[in-house]
Amino acid sequence: MHRAADYAKKQNDMSNSGRPLSPHLQIYRWPVTMLLSILHRMTGVFLSFGLLVLAVWLMQLAAGPEQYQAFRATMSTPIGIAMLIGWTFAFLLHLANGVRHLAWDAGYGFEKSQANSSAWAALAFAAAGTAVLWVIAL
Repeated sequence: MHRAADYAKKQNDMSNSGRPLSPHLQIYRWPVTMLLSILHRMTGVFLSFGLLVLAVWLMQLAAGPEQYQAFRATMSTPIGIAMLIGWTFAFLLHLANGVRHLAWDAGYGFEKSQANSSAWAALAFAAAGTAVLWVIAL
């Protein structure tokens, strides 16, 4: 019983120390390199779902003109177009970030300024590439 009281007092003393336990998300500034690391993983998952849509598209294409037109009508809705634009951005960002990783594997781009610049370049490439491809497509 005595040990439990000592433990509780110690825990109470530690929590009243005035020190933060961890940085709060509202005050912590995410570096662009951390954001790109998270986005790289997210785009990989998103591209996996896109691969399933590609497989369905190929099955509908092989099934005949009526099935293909039904699939095309579904993907021509605003939600379908938004998904296609998202997959385009995900593909281009994943590609550009993969090139960054290849450069790192070769030993280049580890300086903080270089890593930040290449991260912004990857984001700019994905955004601009998505815009150009969809302006051409529409």
